[in-house]
Amino acid sequence: MINMKNWIICLLVGCFVVGGCQQPDELTPPVARLGINSITATFEDGTGSFVGNTPETGNEIVIIIPFYFPENSDDEVTPEMLKKMRVRANLDDNVTIDPPILYMDLTQTNSIMVTDQQKNKKEYLVSAEIRKSNACVIEEFSLPSAGISAIINETTKVISIPGFPPDEPVIANLRLSPHATISPDPRVTALNYMQEHELTVTAHDGVTKTVYTVKNEIPPRLPYGIRPNSAKIMFVKQLKGDLGISVDHLTGGFAATNDYVIINTRGEKSIYLESKTGEIVGDFDLGDVKGGTRNFYTTADEAGNVLICNLAQNDGTFKVWRLNSITTGATQLYIDWADNEDDAIGRKISVYGNLDENAIITSPLLTGTDSRFARWTVVGGLLTSQTPEIITIEGHVGWSTNCDIIYTSATATNSDYFAAAYSQNMLSWVNGVTNQVRSSMNRTIPDDGNWITNAVDYVEFNNAKYLTTNWINSFNWGSSDIVWLMDVTTQTDFTGNLSFAAETCPAVVWQCPRNTYGAWVLGIQNTNGTGDVALCVSPDGYYLYLYFMFTNGSIVGVQFDCIDM
Repeated sequence: MINMKNWIICLLVGCFVVGGCQQPDELTPPVARLGINSITATFEDGTGSFVGNTPETGNEIVIIIPFYFPENSDDEVTPEMLKKMRVRANLDDNVTIDPPILYMDLTQTNSIMVTDQQKNKKEYLVSAEIRKSNACVIEEFSLPSAGISAIINETTKVISIPGFPPDEPVIANLRLSPHATISPDPRVTALNYMQEHELTVTAHDGVTKTVYTVKNEIPPRLPYGIRPNSAKIMFVKQLKGDLGISVDHLTGGFAATNDYVIINTRGEKSIYLESKTGEIVGDFDLGDVKGGTRNFYTTADEAGNVLICNLAQNDGTFKVWRLNSITTGATQLYIDWADNEDDAIGRKISVYGNLDENAIITSPLLTGTDSRFARWTVVGGLLTSQTPEIITIEGHVGWSTNCDIIYTSATATNSDYFAAAYSQNMLSWVNGVTNQVRSSMNRTIPDDGNWITNAVDYVEFNNAKYLTTNWINSFNWGSSDIVWLMDVTTQTDFTGNLSFAAETCPAVVWQCPRNTYGAWVLGIQNTNGTGDVALCVSPDGYYLYLYFMFTNGSIVGVQFDCIDM
């Protein structure tokens, strides 16, 4: 029989063995869930991403493959292309599939056995169906001759033509869902937009239709912020499969403007995408600016001016070039910090404001452990000095090659700013007068592995202020590729911690589905732990655009609006 003293000693030893008497994680949840949440298929070459959702009843999982791929192309998908599809399952914890899946012939029905947390087994039958699209949406509408962009209310199916269009028939420009048709077609039939018109859009399937009413009116706007549930994924483009970027790890940043998204791939040509569809518009060679550590990172201001920086000291002094023409790639040297002899700099550069008017430019200094950054100011369209001010943040823990800073004013250097950095993955709201952290959010997920935050952006939209930041899965640790959009109009809701569950931080208004757009879901590693985020506001003030990218994964465009529907 063990006496009380020996029993206590044994208990203490046991606690230290399991890690400080912490309560062990419960491996089996009290209620077993579906087990398998979804199955995603891609073509053998890694392109495409087609999801089959697990049915609540029954056991058939049908993966819908578009009739054309890419969907806006004229390239038909053939049954032969489905004979060897890469397939990946999203599972709950402690759920297994037999047999293990990697490739499937989706021209046939495939049987898999799923064993859930309670050891219950269920057979699922997985197949695919090539299907014509039922999308019948007018995605954009404008009157180029009058310089008017319409506002589309998808709830009421009303297209509002604000201002004063010509009181005569004019040709419109529009973008439809891929392979949809419209009648009458205002691209070929001139209409007078001082009058109302009905336009019928028919989907590629020939059955599904939507009728829009075009009106000359100014649509109502919400008094504050984005409309709840207005988030719409405009495009998802895999860097390698869809955009043809084959150089792994070297796409670490992009610049977003109202018209284009410019993807910078170090040492290679830059490509630029149409900002609403993600389609490739063209590419350009940066000439002498191109190099493995020269065109290292890129960003853009609110007016569409693009900056490209090198990585110093790897490429000598710190240089920033200004891109004068998207179509030609013509650049001019904008900043040359020749006195920089001690600090590594250039993995990130941010700008808030308009370089043609007023702006604040920041870039982290990556030598040592202090949270320091360089700051330049632009006043009246002129850079005030080639030599930056050096700022040290007090109270921010963790500073490494993965960090970013963005100001909240284009003119006041004592305005508050936000800093995001690894290794503690802290997101901090900093007092711009004292450079002392006001409040911070950290990661709280147990066993979180090597997950990295390294980008942040800020914008004001419809009387509200918004911030975005990211987490990145650097290796194959699991489901950490995620992006948040937060309302930071007041500091009140900037509390709690960033987590996979949005409710842990009251400021979070939207987050992307985790582990959906990064490299991990494609079976690729992002060993550099890099990615990027950007926010843009439409010229008419009705739309907020969020763009984000995970290195070796995908670049994504999301639209929000403030229309009072």
